[in-house]
Amino acid sequence: MLSSASNNKCMVKVASSEGVSIYCPEGGKFSFFNSPYPAHGACAAIDVYPSRDFGSVAPSPVSGEVKEIRRVACPEKNSFKSSNYDYVILLQSLENPKRWIKILHLEPVVGVGDIINVGDDLGILLRSGFFDYWTDPHIHIEIRDPLDPIRARGGFKIKRSIFNSPNQADNIEELRGIIVESKMEYALMVLDKELKYGVPVKVDEEIGFIDGGIPHYGFFGIHIFSETPHKSLVKFCDINIGVIEHVYPNMCVARCLNQVFKVKNLPVKLSFYLYLSKPLIKIIPGEIGKLKLERFEEASIIISG
Repeated sequence: MLSSASNNKCMVKVASSEGVSIYCPEGGKFSFFNSPYPAHGACAAIDVYPSRDFGSVAPSPVSGEVKEIRRVACPEKNSFKSSNYDYVILLQSLENPKRWIKILHLEPVVGVGDIINVGDDLGILLRSGFFDYWTDPHIHIEIRDPLDPIRARGGFKIKRSIFNSPNQADNIEELRGIIVESKMEYALMVLDKELKYGVPVKVDEEIGFIDGGIPHYGFFGIHIFSETPHKSLVKFCDINIGVIEHVYPNMCVARCLNQVFKVKNLPVKLSFYLYLSKPLIKIIPGEIGKLKLERFEEASIIISG
């Protein structure tokens, strides 16, 4: 096993499936639904963002024995520089040896037969050709049957194991805040309202945290804290933005309604994640460099039909 400066004391358990625990670094974020790929819409994948740059070594979010490593080809991107290959790393869980763990978007620094513990160095973060221009460095994780470890579909459902009740009781009334980071690909905004873990939305008068990319993926997730019926409306700043179509334990998936999100009168895309601290909203221009936002600038997001 490779030595590591990482330490599982800096890792927080955020999800589990089939007796397999999944961890996120304390300073990172994670998402179940911020991706167009099928496993995310089926609540069978989680992305862990360790708050490290592309090319940095990422800590393992799981414990297991490396069983197989495959290098796979990626699409080539014209709008940004990306890797034309990716890796599938397959580990046998140390917690439940009957389950394998599928990991993507890392160039491994481990080999077949290595025993990896949570927090150990696992691989170098790739800017994969599967990404969009706004995608941050992350680790894609699925829990699989060892007889079916590779397919895009077929993973076991993953359940959130943190934030069992909302941290705030009130819904937000407007999307206004301060830009804390700005680059050509996107800007990050912190809302004026004091929040923790996630950005709240209303589902049948209950509060949940939104998780996903809207409206570009056509669906998004909500982390809920009570039972939510199908066909419930999701309200964001008291505007209907989606309707619930799938319900899972402590989560649900909504179809986007035809709302437009604008900043400075320009249409934008929005990305939402779950944080272990104060949440941010990612504001994505329709094209790289199209939206000019300065750091420390005050900005507002307008929702319209």
